[in-house]
Amino acid sequence: MTHLENIKKLFSRNFVESPLLESFEVGKIYLASGRLVACDPVITSDMQPFNTVFPKGDFTVLLHKERESNCVAYAEIVFSTAEITRWELATTQGQNIKDLAEGEVFGYPAESGMGCFMDAETQHSLNELEYKLYQRKGDDFMGIYEEFFHEHFFDDDGAIDQYAFLKPAEDKPGTIFAFETGYGEGFYASYIAFDRAGTPVKAVTEFIEIS
Repeated sequence: MTHLENIKKLFSRNFVESPLLESFEVGKIYLASGRLVACDPVITSDMQPFNTVFPKGDFTVLLHKERESNCVAYAEIVFSTAEITRWELATTQGQNIKDLAEGEVFGYPAESGMGCFMDAETQHSLNELEYKLYQRKGDDFMGIYEEFFHEHFFDDDGAIDQYAFLKPAEDKPGTIFAFETGYGEGFYASYIAFDRAGTPVKAVTEFIEIS
């Protein structure tokens, strides 16, 4: 079974049913422009958004964890409850599925052990925040993870969280949904579901293949 076929099997209904997965609705992400970015935000500040244009607004986000390891296996955004008629591997500018050899995918590298979904406008806000922090702190600047992301992954009692919603600009509504990526470092593909009219229904990034 290919990755795409497996994604179709797991996510084409309004719920995921697998004894190997535990699913959680964790909150909502705000997309200002509908140009969705998936990346490791610590190592990639200029990731291109997917070619597909998504709806704008607030949308439900789910995490699906592998029960045995308690690691994040899939991250999902739900845009509607319409019937899904097809799935595609998500691509960005300049990527053509016809160029892939059998078994290859497009995706993003994760080196920090963290991935995210965010709007392209929110990515711009994150880059602006990093620049401002660097300008203010100079040699004391420790990097965007330590300066911005780190504190959001720890509870008041010191427990580590597996995900967080973050706002890089208080005067803008865009949010980043950041989360641990599977077993850590890797290269991760995303997939998009469409309804009969060609409108996006879901976006899913896979970190651990569950079949």
